[in-house]
Amino acid sequence: MRRGRTDRNTRRVRGAAVAAVGVVALAVLTAGCKVETVGAAEPTALPTEAPPRATDDAEPGGGPASPSATPPPTPSRTPGARPSPQPSTLMSVGDRSERVRELQARLRQIGHFDRGPTGYYGSATAASVQSFQGKRGLSRTGRTDTVTWERLLAMTRKPTPKELDPPAAGPAAVKPDARCMEGRVLCISKNSRTLAWMIDGRVVSSMDVRFGSQYTPTREGTFSVYWKSRHHVSTLYDSPMPYAMFFSGGQAVHYSSDFAARGYNGASHGCVNVRDEGKIASLFAQVRNGDKVVIHW
Repeated sequence: MRRGRTDRNTRRVRGAAVAAVGVVALAVLTAGCKVETVGAAEPTALPTEAPPRATDDAEPGGGPASPSATPPPTPSRTPGARPSPQPSTLMSVGDRSERVRELQARLRQIGHFDRGPTGYYGSATAASVQSFQGKRGLSRTGRTDTVTWERLLAMTRKPTPKELDPPAAGPAAVKPDARCMEGRVLCISKNSRTLAWMIDGRVVSSMDVRFGSQYTPTREGTFSVYWKSRHHVSTLYDSPMPYAMFFSGGQAVHYSSDFAARGYNGASHGCVNVRDEGKIASLFAQVRNGDKVVIHW
């Protein structure tokens, strides 16, 4: 009796143990499924903003430009527009050349230059060029630029040798003073501002001259050359007086670099200034002591 009761108890205990083992196994299997799902990737969240898209202000390399970057300004220019070229200057005050002599001869052909060509571009030539420019609607600069020169060439002909180097210039050549008609004479006119070297009434050469100011006037009258000094320097003004031919006290006919540079904007201290060095050099070689000097209006 007792043995049978014991067997039943033993079977109960064993049944409970088996049940417990099943519960544990079920728990382990369930836990194993959960462990495997922990290692799986979580669903990716949808972006809350759209990705940036390319814009016109993207920098080279594909990246978007920095918001603070300012594009460089583009210079404004009219398509196809080019600056107008300025006419270049060919001759101007202070120049000395055969081309200047041709300019003067051509201007004289059409009445814009009233004296013989000297080859020196001084104030008288500049005024003649201004007159020509004004009549043709050009800028009155007094300088001979490419436009002025081409217009003058179109209106004139090539000067002859006589036109380029006439025997004399201005009123002195037309009607010399009566005192100049005999012998060897430096015939100097204040009216035409010319010096004509004359022998027995014939004009050998002529050149532009200027005189003293109202405070140091050049004397008028008939004189004679009493001294020649090729490299003279004034002891009174300490200034060079090359090719000096003295005719009255300290007054002389001589070359003046100031006259060559400034034209009639300046004045002498009483001497007769010549601005063409070549012409006065030739004159100096011909004139002798004792030759007559006539200064008149």
